[in-house]
Amino acid sequence: MIVEMRTYTLKPLRTADFLNLYEQAALPLQLKYLGHLIGFYVSELGPLNQVVHLWGFDSLAERESRRLAMEQDPGWTPYREALRDLDVILAQESKILKSTSFSPQ
Repeated sequence: MIVEMRTYTLKPLRTADFLNLYEQAALPLQLKYLGHLIGFYVSELGPLNQVVHLWGFDSLAERESRRLAMEQDPGWTPYREALRDLDVILAQESKILKSTSFSPQ
C-alpha cells in the first residue's frame, strides 16, 4: 500500500472557508473516485493553518488512474474554479509514503 499525504498551508483565519468548500464540493467527488480516505486533519501545534489529508492506494498506477478519472468528472472543474476564487492556499505539498513490512494496514 502507498499513502498520499497532501498538505495545504492556508492563509491565517481562512481554514474554515477552505474546509467548507472542500466538504461541499470536493469531498464527494474524491470519495467517489479516490476511494480510501485514511484521514483528514488540521494542525493544532507546530506550523499552523495547515490541512493534511491521507489517501491509500494499492500502487502509483492506481492513484494515477483514479485521479485522472476524478479530474475528468464535470463536477471537478467548478470546485477548482471556486477554490481559485477563494484564494486561501499559500502552499501545497504532496508526498507518497510507502508502508513498511510491519506497518498495520
